[in-house]
Amino acid sequence: MPAAQQLVTPNLDPTIPAPMINVAEYGFEGRFEEWARQAEYFEYSKAANPIGSGHIPPMPMRRFDPEIYLDAPTGVIPLDLSEELGIDSGAATSPALLANFISIRANERVDTSPNATSQLYYVLYGRGFAAVNGRLIGWEKGDFVTLPAGNHSAFYAATDTAMYWVHDEPLMRYLGAEATQPRFDATKFRRAEAVAKLEEIASRPGANDKSRVSVLLANADQEQTLTITHVLWAMFGVLPPNQVQRPHRHQSVALDLILDAPEFGCYTLLGTRLDSRGDIVNPIRVDWRAGCAFTTPPGMWHAHYNETDEAAHLIPIQDAGLQTHLRSLDIKFTQRRDLGAG
Repeated sequence: MPAAQQLVTPNLDPTIPAPMINVAEYGFEGRFEEWARQAEYFEYSKAANPIGSGHIPPMPMRRFDPEIYLDAPTGVIPLDLSEELGIDSGAATSPALLANFISIRANERVDTSPNATSQLYYVLYGRGFAAVNGRLIGWEKGDFVTLPAGNHSAFYAATDTAMYWVHDEPLMRYLGAEATQPRFDATKFRRAEAVAKLEEIASRPGANDKSRVSVLLANADQEQTLTITHVLWAMFGVLPPNQVQRPHRHQSVALDLILDAPEFGCYTLLGTRLDSRGDIVNPIRVDWRAGCAFTTPPGMWHAHYNETDEAAHLIPIQDAGLQTHLRSLDIKFTQRRDLGAG
């Protein structure tokens, strides 16, 4: 059998132009359009790192206190950082996500229909039901509800209600896309089941030696990312009394919600570097308040501290489903043995 003939690669030298083409030979008339008006050319070092150079604004770290929604009239309160992010297409808390508080007075309602592939609602307090594309679902304090693309929803409150609502409409605006195809089924995570699972995890021997004591909420459709939607990631966690949860970092932005927390003594430290003991160098401190939310920028080390005799609960929500799919999450941990260094 003759050996396979080796194909000859054409001349790929880009400094040598291709021959001219005559469109008349193909039955066309007219001139080629240039389409070059928006073409730009940068020397590599001038554009290779627009984040590091400051050309694109960094993700800010901000805390949003509960006063913005407590005793507020019925409505949606976006946690909008778009101006600081240099985003002019609409409200955004991070480049990909928008976090909101929702206030619904008793016997009133809020309608939602964002251009989003993923929505997550957490009920801070209150109870009621939602009509989602004509289907009814009940909800109450402590429940999580996720909705996929293409949902028109009305949330009816039986009592005064507050919710934390995160969705990826900023990502859709950036992509110039319409979210039309559901990628998962609408899902409710019941308070009782989430609490029971967290308590079971927290009671295991050595639980406090883990980086976090928490339940990661997941949808069965997300077999690879193991996340609550294909874009969103959500953790239901506890910071036990007199405990430190050691630093970790990831490239996803966290939109952290603090639930119950003592008035003083619970906080998060954030920074860009660790010392030889694995502690954060020159940290920024964010004190926890019950019902507050704050942002954790991508790539920043962060550790949680509880210097009180009371437990505190938190729900970080991230775009880590998307980051995991892109293989760019880059999560890193420190170990407790670092405490023995030095």
